Parts: sequence; C-alpha cells; structure tokens
Amino acid sequence: MVKIKTGLGLDSHRFHEDPSIEKPFVLGGVHFESDLSLKGNSDADVILHAITDAISSITGNTIIGAKADELCQQGITDSREYLKLALADLEEFTISHVAIALECQQPKIDPMVEPMRISIAELLGIAFSDVGITATSGEALSDVGRGLGIHCTVILTVVSK
Repeated sequence: MVKIKTGLGLDSHRFHEDPSIEKPFVLGGVHFESDLSLKGNSDADVILHAITDAISSITGNTIIGAKADELCQQGITDSREYLKLALADLEEFTISHVAIALECQQPKIDPMVEPMRISIAELLGIAFSDVGITATSGEALSDVGRGLGIHCTVILTVVSK
C-alpha cells in the first residue's frame, strides 16, 4: 500500500542592519549577488531551513535547532549539510513535490527562480518540474513586508517507496 505524507516547514531571518557585514546571501543553495545578508549562526538560508523543517515534520526528527546549532559550533554553517541530515531520516519515503512560498521586499526573487529550482531539485533528488517557487512582497503588512527580512513557507509531499 502506498503511503503519502505532507510536511510543513517555516523559517524567517532578519537582514543585518550593518551593511559592512560581509556574509554571503544564500537562498535555496544559490548565492545571490547582493549587499544584503541575513542574521543567523548559519548561512541563514531560509528556504533550505524551511525544507529541512518540513522533512522533520514528516520524520519526527528535528534537525534545525539542537543538531544544526551543534554543527554551527563546529564551524559547519552550510544549510545543505542540515538538509542532508534530514534527508537521511526519510528512509522508506521519497520526495514527490515541494512547494516554496517566499515573502520579502528584497531581493527580487523572480530573476532567481530558475537557478533556485535547479539547485533544490538537485539537492532533493527530484525533477525540476517537482519544485515550485512563488514569492510575494508582503504589502508592508508585517516586518517582513516592510523589508526587514525574509520569510519562507514550505509544503513537501513524500510517498512510500
């Protein structure tokens, strides 16, 4: 019998207010050419953090938190490494589809959707067509909508092997 599960993941990070801070700006494993940087112990990739949390909601094994903090203390700040831990926990499931919704005033997301979809598909081992990314400005209704950071919501579907 085929079993289907759906996971939900959320993540948000504020932008650094000091423009002199030189930290790569990464979303979905893709480096953006930008003066922006996000606060966080890791690379603060909100997309990969939300995907990792969505997988954790399926497996029941939390990665973002204690395990990721432990890795950060060891100098491992690449969110792809946290995602790898979550993927290893899927065991008898395979990812069918991931839907990603971003809320931010900046940077402009549309020009980077294709490279992010390619990166995420490769990281998750799924087809490009099984990665959906949408974005909204937030219409200044929250701190994120006023340009103070980025929020990401992910819905991830898995099926039994």
